Amino acid sequence: MSADLISKDATTLAGIDLVLGSTSRYRAELLRRLTAQFRQAAPDVDESRRPGEAPRALAERLARAKAEAVARHHPGALVIGSDQVAALDDQTLGKPGDAATAHAQLAACSGRQVEFHTALCLVDARDPTAPRIHAETDLTTVQFRILDAAEIARYVEREQPLDCAGSFKSEGLGIALFERIATDDPSALIGLPMIALCRLLRRAGVALL
Repeated sequence: MSADLISKDATTLAGIDLVLGSTSRYRAELLRRLTAQFRQAAPDVDESRRPGEAPRALAERLARAKAEAVARHHPGALVIGSDQVAALDDQTLGKPGDAATAHAQLAACSGRQVEFHTALCLVDARDPTAPRIHAETDLTTVQFRILDAAEIARYVEREQPLDCAGSFKSEGLGIALFERIATDDPSALIGLPMIALCRLLRRAGVALL
């Protein structure tokens, strides 16, 4: 079975226990493009960065850890894990949590390029004796335009992007912060690379159409 071609008797999403290993409303909204029949479960994972760990490696490790942690409690399911790490040079940009941190992050990004590593892991636990793991990582590069303090303050006040890595929502007003976005998958920047997810589901023998 190839990565993109599946057999005619492949399982459909309607017949699968699909679990999103995340409590993110943004990831849930994206997954609903494919199906409304899924559950969400919070992964119990330490998301601390290890010393010297590259941003891409961090995203990949956490995506797999999240999927595997949730799969242990949901035998027989297909479990999706995802993690996104924003990197400004070697500095990771997490969720700001408050307006002052969001302002500081956007000021640091002004006129600069930020890389977003969005890792995806699909744990197929339908055979509990031999779970299979499928994984991919998307790289999206965002070029910020030069932002002044007043613009940043107005943006943070209007959109309140306090739970978003990098302090913006690209699907909303945050698009006005950029000069350009280079990506193979526009949904990746929101937190769940849907093109890659469809590809992984096909690899697992799931028919989407």
